[in-house]
Amino acid sequence: MLVKACTNGASELMSSISMSIVSMLYNVQLMKYAGEDGVAAYGVLMYVSMIFQAVFIGYSVGTAPVVGYHYGAHNQDELKSLLRKSACVIGVFSILMCLAGEFLGMPFSVLFVGYDQRLLEMTAHAFGIFSLSFLFSGIAIFGSGFFTALGDGLTSALISFLRTLVFQIAAVLIFPVFWELDGIWFSIVFAELMAVAVTGLFLLGKKKKYHYI
Repeated sequence: MLVKACTNGASELMSSISMSIVSMLYNVQLMKYAGEDGVAAYGVLMYVSMIFQAVFIGYSVGTAPVVGYHYGAHNQDELKSLLRKSACVIGVFSILMCLAGEFLGMPFSVLFVGYDQRLLEMTAHAFGIFSLSFLFSGIAIFGSGFFTALGDGLTSALISFLRTLVFQIAAVLIFPVFWELDGIWFSIVFAELMAVAVTGLFLLGKKKKYHYI
């Protein structure tokens, strides 16, 4: 049981490891294309992102016991209802957070880097691109947590591994070649979009096994 519990938590392990690796790679690319200002702007984006994504993480963690209970009790109707309601909640908050990021990008930038006009403009511009990632990140975060709650640690870990490591590394290495600094900001959006596609495929592929659709 202990081994199974550790395996089921593999997605959280991957998220923590991947975050460190990807952050180092982003810093290397930002130093190459934008210097120290780029690293500073990225730091601001990550601080704000942690606040925004905490909503999705909190919801996923909070609903996990409910999902696990209904799955274990074979309450398939409740499981279906929970997934539908969660999709609506995540969808609404994704749109609200994207809009908040777009409209509050400049105030947040002023708060952190208002002392430097060039850095302020770079950060505010990055916010305009980066905020699009909030449209997609909640779905992948919830999807990973949903499969963890179902006891499917492998699927959860795959979603987390692809989202936080594979897609981001591929994008941050390739996109800047074509779009330079903007390519780095867009790479985060691309990674989240691809993670949504993978999450959708897993949800469709596992529906007969878990009966949540």
